[in-house]
Amino acid sequence: MKTSIPNAMCGICGQLNFATDQPVNPETIRLMSRSMLHRGPDDEGTFISGPLGLGFRRLSIIDLAGGHQPMSDEERSVQVIFNGEIYNFRELRRELEKYGYQFRTRSDTEVIVHGYKEWGTDVFNHLNGMFGIAIWDAKCRRLIVARDPMGIKMIYYRIENGQLTFGSEMRPVLTAKNSAPEISSAAISLFLRFRYTPSPLTVFKGIRKLAAGTMLIAEKGKCREERWYQFAPSPLPERTKDSDAAEQLLELYRRSVRRHLSADVPVGILLSGGLDSALLLALMNEYGRNWPAYTIGYGKQFADDELQSAAKTALRLGARHIAVRLDRSEFEKSLPKIVEFLEEPVASSSIVPMYFICRRARQDVKVALVGQGPDELFGGYNRHLGVHYGSLWRRLPQKIRSSLSSAILRLPRNETLKRGVHSLAIEDRFARYESIFSLHPAETIKQLFRPEFRPNGEAEFSACLDPLLSQMERTDELGGFQLLEIRSSLPDELLMYSDKLSMAHSLEARVPYLDKNIVEFVQRLGANHKIRYGVRKWLHRRVCSRMLPTSILFRKKRGFAVNVVDDWFNARTKGQFPEVLLDKNSLIFEQLEHEPVRNLLEEHRMRRQNNHKLLFSLIILEQWLRGVRSNFAEDRAAIAA
Repeated sequence: MKTSIPNAMCGICGQLNFATDQPVNPETIRLMSRSMLHRGPDDEGTFISGPLGLGFRRLSIIDLAGGHQPMSDEERSVQVIFNGEIYNFRELRRELEKYGYQFRTRSDTEVIVHGYKEWGTDVFNHLNGMFGIAIWDAKCRRLIVARDPMGIKMIYYRIENGQLTFGSEMRPVLTAKNSAPEISSAAISLFLRFRYTPSPLTVFKGIRKLAAGTMLIAEKGKCREERWYQFAPSPLPERTKDSDAAEQLLELYRRSVRRHLSADVPVGILLSGGLDSALLLALMNEYGRNWPAYTIGYGKQFADDELQSAAKTALRLGARHIAVRLDRSEFEKSLPKIVEFLEEPVASSSIVPMYFICRRARQDVKVALVGQGPDELFGGYNRHLGVHYGSLWRRLPQKIRSSLSSAILRLPRNETLKRGVHSLAIEDRFARYESIFSLHPAETIKQLFRPEFRPNGEAEFSACLDPLLSQMERTDELGGFQLLEIRSSLPDELLMYSDKLSMAHSLEARVPYLDKNIVEFVQRLGANHKIRYGVRKWLHRRVCSRMLPTSILFRKKRGFAVNVVDDWFNARTKGQFPEVLLDKNSLIFEQLEHEPVRNLLEEHRMRRQNNHKLLFSLIILEQWLRGVRSNFAEDRAAIAA
């Protein structure tokens, strides 16, 4: 399918001396931009004006000539650099033309230029898309930097000595500083609890990332952060029929997939063996056929991986199936390089298969659709069942609950169940949510640290999410938990590594299920439309049943960490993973105690506890620390060359 939506997947960066008005160094902007060459090998641009410098790298998808950035209006009063795609730019263009604005290109970037002149920062609420945007208002001497509402695109920044430095990745921010950053023990603690570091924190002191739906405004000698996306879900009318909700959802899916297929380059799909990507492929077939579909598997010892199921889906739906295979040796060998691309430690075991499947897809296509989102939107995980039915547990008499909890805590392994009986008993709603998100209690993680590095409470999970509390006021129990999930773990973990590992290969990954209209509609649905009679993703499955055969609808949900990474940790043979955790010279032990970490590994191997998630987090942390130590000077020298 080919239609004209000018698009520029890329990297943006910039620097503003907002307090001093001193001129920026053009060479600094050039080096910052060059650090993101992998994000935009097709085009580059800069804008330098006194205290401001903007840099841009582009991966061309459509309209290379017309979409060059930075882009300005005719008066050159507004300059825009933009990473992403605006799906509704045609509608906005027609509206702006009625107001008298004239367009010189077919680019969606130009809609942002004129939209800002008409609506100011409210332009972001008019946009339906994924974006990291920087807007320079020359008349007001104002710089605005914003992240899209779902957090599909990243923005990192540093504010220091009256200077704002920002970028789509951490590399340009670090490049501008040209000195090794200091690691935050408090942020490391959060990472070990949650497997990612929630916005606005990063693992480096002084470097932050914009939370989804927030913006920076630098003007009049100051810089402030504001939340521009304030959507607070209000429930749909109780009389809404299931059939009407399903029909509306299907129509939203169709519109989103149609928009996401717009490209003048080859498009494919990252296909798992499950429900969500199968539905995505079926929807794609309404606008084309014979799509290339990429699936990863893990070798003969894991016969229940997704290759066979995905191949059957591709055959049934007329796609060209391409298999990618990954074994333990390749997994361990590639992990340091993959962690380096991530820039921040993220301990999802899916990072390695994501890297390899994107690398293979880029050989054939420049755009790949990904089926991320429905699990978070519709309650596809076990934790959602716990949240939804948790009130039943809390209503049990305390005596019965204590007796059952004691029996469960004596079970070997079953850490998820053990965490659940503790978390779901917490009466305070927000504290309950925080405990469910956490893989381990804060006190457990704290005891891993050497005394001089133990976090003192300077960075708490609740502080990161407190600004969202007002948006939860009219949500039910499940809806409130999902709102925090969609605003935090989804953008800062899953979407972050998807963006970086796809762009590492100059591949644009698109997520149709996270279209703004879809997300806002689903957030207004009650829990009964998401989980019913113990069936997860209930309404989503109703839509799937219209598009997919029964054999796909009821396939078992598989998890990479369960059948692969856990097995590797349990292996008695020597390998990179256990050696790192047992080696007292490993860098993690500059901050952590060796004995508690060794005990975690031993308990896991003896099958007394299932610690594979925390152990994998420690492996990721070690690889990340090694990369920070060895790569900073090398990267700086390579960029400058």
